Amino acid sequence: MKSVFPLADTVVLVTRPAHQAQLLCNLIEAEGGQAIAFPVLEIQDLQDNSAVVHLVERLDEFDIAIFISANAVTKAMDLILPQRDWPSHLQIAVVGARTADALQEYGVTVDICPEEKFNSEALLALPEMCAVKNKKVVIFRGEGGRELLADTLRQRGADIEYAEVYRRGKPADTPGHAPLNLADLLTADKINIIVVTSNEGLRNLWELAGAAGQEMLTHMPLAVMSARIAAVAQELGIKCPVSVAPEANDEGLLAAIKAWRSTQDTRN
Repeated sequence: MKSVFPLADTVVLVTRPAHQAQLLCNLIEAEGGQAIAFPVLEIQDLQDNSAVVHLVERLDEFDIAIFISANAVTKAMDLILPQRDWPSHLQIAVVGARTADALQEYGVTVDICPEEKFNSEALLALPEMCAVKNKKVVIFRGEGGRELLADTLRQRGADIEYAEVYRRGKPADTPGHAPLNLADLLTADKINIIVVTSNEGLRNLWELAGAAGQEMLTHMPLAVMSARIAAVAQELGIKCPVSVAPEANDEGLLAAIKAWRSTQDTRN
């Protein structure tokens, strides 16, 4: 008899940063799957945040503040609010609902947020983001990342500054309560599909696999947050079809995993 749980007998490797993995793991397990947390990315403090500290002192100069992610919210607000109140005139724009929720936890209300398709393209399509000529915009983000938002807003006449409030790195310690070795997991054929949520995470996963695991990774199904990550997977030589989340959030990743699982059920 077929299980009523769509992800029965499915083992999913979740590579999100440790502090962001639990919700997705819970969603997977609620659908009958087994989630293994194996963070390949760590959100780290900057070694020198003096530039951000000086920018915070000038927040009153800006018209719009854009937060790229929930991580940007946490790192920025923990720096800003001990120093000063949020300027009442400064509008806040976010890429997605999770980021808006993170700001709400600090008692700050979001003014501009896409209703669907939570990404930079959706934010840029909003009317408020088209009428930015001569406005000063600060973008809170991690080091590096896409330039699409800044480049597009500059083309529309805005004056852009970055406030880089964290950096991404590989975890210093082996994740989990017991040692986990990626190559061993792949060799044991315990993993059915791997979740990857960023380009950096995929490249870290590839490095952590080592020579022994990389060949196996090329034949491993992936569920990813965006088409950009799928393109990186292709560059690395991943041969399996890559399932792209219809929305850039945990629910979208779950949908991608379930879509992949349904194709396997059809073949069996």
